[in-house]
Amino acid sequence: MADSSFDIVSKVDKMEADNALHQAQKEIEQRYDFKGVGASVDWSGEKLLMKASSEERVRAVLDVLQSKLVKRGISLKSLDAGEPFASGKEYRIEASLKNGIEQENAKKISKIIREEGPKSVKSQIQGDELRVTSKSRDDLQEVMALLRSSDLPIDVQFTNYR
Repeated sequence: MADSSFDIVSKVDKMEADNALHQAQKEIEQRYDFKGVGASVDWSGEKLLMKASSEERVRAVLDVLQSKLVKRGISLKSLDAGEPFASGKEYRIEASLKNGIEQENAKKISKIIREEGPKSVKSQIQGDELRVTSKSRDDLQEVMALLRSSDLPIDVQFTNYR
């Protein structure tokens, strides 16, 4: 019998992120506490750029964006938001969406699988994702449950389960 396998990836659906951004923009336009403070959120290339007239208002814009991302099923572990910084008369926060598993996180995941997972399971790093293989599908599902319960620094999804 051939080995069963699945891939561990960390991807953000760009369309869902875009929908969350548009919902946040609508809420910011309509909310009374954002009137007259120049609050906005928009794409700036691949990054998200939030602007407002004061530091607490720009943090509130970030909070609105985070709530919309969660409602659209995007984990906040995928959002890498910086600290507010002054730019002229306004404050800004730049944030980016993390895609792919960095080498050090891939090694951490691989170590968790090696130490705590079933012995028949093998994992290998392939670029920005991990391939996990085993003869037993039950062992693979056990690894998925193990990784879901682990406190990983990134959001992971499981694809190509066969």
